[in-house]
Amino acid sequence: MSPARGAITAITFDFWDTLVRSDTPAFRLERRIAVAEVLARHGLPAEHDNIEAAFDHAWKRFDESWALNEQFTGHHAAEAMLEVLGHKPDAVVRRQIIDAYLSAGRDIEIELAPNVAGALRALKAGGLRLGIICDVGLTPSTTLRHILDRHGVLELFDHWSFSDEVGVYKPDPVIFEHALAGLGGADPATTAHIGDLRRTDIAGARGMGILALRYSGVNDDDPAHGDEADFVVEDHALLPALLGVAAPS
Repeated sequence: MSPARGAITAITFDFWDTLVRSDTPAFRLERRIAVAEVLARHGLPAEHDNIEAAFDHAWKRFDESWALNEQFTGHHAAEAMLEVLGHKPDAVVRRQIIDAYLSAGRDIEIELAPNVAGALRALKAGGLRLGIICDVGLTPSTTLRHILDRHGVLELFDHWSFSDEVGVYKPDPVIFEHALAGLGGADPATTAHIGDLRRTDIAGARGMGILALRYSGVNDDDPAHGDEADFVVEDHALLPALLGVAAPS
């Protein structure tokens, strides 16, 4: 059954666990290896346990900042990691360490969510404008674009709003307004947003008057985290029909 409202003309997607399956352990491993190599090359202590503790600290800082809607990017995380390790390298070495942290993971084999590529193509063929609204964690938006490009779906999007570029996280209306403007001034009443998290995706969309869709196919969010969406989508293959887009002939 299609939403009982005006015809949907645009839809925005969350990134992690909506477009792409998250793989935090794989990214963490790549970062640890990359950072350890730079530290060792410059004669700085790089014991495994110390690096792990520094990474734990950086992630905790991000999680706390995310909950407060205070920006904490991968660059901040790399700086926090160096602080815990007690290293004070010169500017050139510091830049190398930060670059290693930020660039690690570009070539990890990250999977798209099941059936999302087909759904994106069907929605695009149906005339909808497609956007991304993503709370960027410790992996920068340049890498997130690279992941989508490797899967051949980046070109399907008309616009993207990444928090490390916009400056706020969901559910702040600013990032949703940025997306609507980037989609040609899309009307909230004819726009949908799909994501897996109630606190950020659903609350943010609802606050803007955007149709809120919760994707449960990878991460089925805890009901304690907020109100339910207008619709719950278990499989992206169902999304075109839900939004009134005919299946390709």
